[in-house]
Amino acid sequence: MRLVGPAAALSLALALGGLAVPAVAATYDFVPAPQTDLNRIYRIDRITGEVSSCQYGLQEGTIGVTLCFSSGEGAGPQAPGEFGLVASRHEREGGVFRVNYRTGDMSICYVFDEKVVCTPQTSPSPAVTTAAPSPAATPSVRPGTGASPQRP
Repeated sequence: MRLVGPAAALSLALALGGLAVPAVAATYDFVPAPQTDLNRIYRIDRITGEVSSCQYGLQEGTIGVTLCFSSGEGAGPQAPGEFGLVASRHEREGGVFRVNYRTGDMSICYVFDEKVVCTPQTSPSPAVTTAAPSPAATPSVRPGTGASPQRP
């Protein structure tokens, strides 16, 4: 049976529909805490910057449990951006840096009272450049006033 008209168009659209779906980038990134004796991993939503964390925990009578910490103060969604997590190389550090690749803002996130908390997003102040002093502002150097003692 041959389809004609709108039915044919619908059939063709359904058949090609799987090919027309755009690839979607990963929504989350994951980074382990740098602390070498801590089995904690942090998760960040790449668009909202929301941070959470999970780690392995022992529980009697089981093979263990996954303990997860939801976002608390400062770790919730931020203004949309392009966020990531960066672990320092400090082997005793349990937290990670949340970075916004678009703005350069950073904060530190860590687990506190069974929640992930983050410091406020901030960025270093812009570098202050100093202009060379004008000739009028430059002190004049006279003979005999250098660092070496002068003989009479």
